[in-house]
Amino acid sequence: MRSKSDFELLFNPLIALLLREVRRFARIWVQTLVPPVITTSLYFIIFGTLIGTRVGIIQGLTYAEYIAPGLILMAIITNSYANTVASYFSAKLQRYLEELIIAPVPASILALSFLAGGIARGLLVGLIVFLTASIFINFNILHPVLFCFVCFCTALIFSSLGLINGIYAKSFDDTSIISSFVLTPLTYLGGVFFSISMLPPLWSFIAHINPILFAVNGLRYSVYGITDFSIATIVSLLIMFCFLSVGLSYYFLHRGLNRGVF
Repeated sequence: MRSKSDFELLFNPLIALLLREVRRFARIWVQTLVPPVITTSLYFIIFGTLIGTRVGIIQGLTYAEYIAPGLILMAIITNSYANTVASYFSAKLQRYLEELIIAPVPASILALSFLAGGIARGLLVGLIVFLTASIFINFNILHPVLFCFVCFCTALIFSSLGLINGIYAKSFDDTSIISSFVLTPLTYLGGVFFSISMLPPLWSFIAHINPILFAVNGLRYSVYGITDFSIATIVSLLIMFCFLSVGLSYYFLHRGLNRGVF
């Protein structure tokens, strides 16, 4: 059984590293918190107002209402991912990571602190986008627990993937390749702007192996009560993706530290 001092040795570094992560992205708030407000407003003006009137009603919703949950998740995905990969790579580049490794901090606490920083930024930006979207449409969340669950799982999954990217990135270009060529296409094929039933068979099959599709449907159900999949399927897959991504990020971090590859 661990003594109080053992928990303090684990808890105090975690809180200290988490606060450092929050201060880091809060210090550059013009770059991290303001752009999502501008981007979301443009999405609602262009897609919701100008194009949305031509698209018409989808599953009983206006186009602006239909895309709103997906826009919140897009913000969470991009910001939780970007925060973790940038933070870890900067720690390597500035040799700050070596100081953390010398300190008696387990790899699990180190991984958890980076993930917590990514989750904090992703959820904060998601809240900002939610408030911005509330200016354009009337949000009435039907299932708030599911809403929070989907947002948290999404932030956790993509923080973990960002950490893996940061571990193996050797240059600034490496930190953006995955985001540009993998993350962005997955996001746009994730059902943010359309229902899966609108796609032709080939694209529908590709979309079904995209985890973002299930997260978007889960959040849309929590707000409006509509989804293309059963909630049991969505919740099960999100939990599975959480365990898989967190397990892989810890494994790669632990292996990298043991081999001196960080």
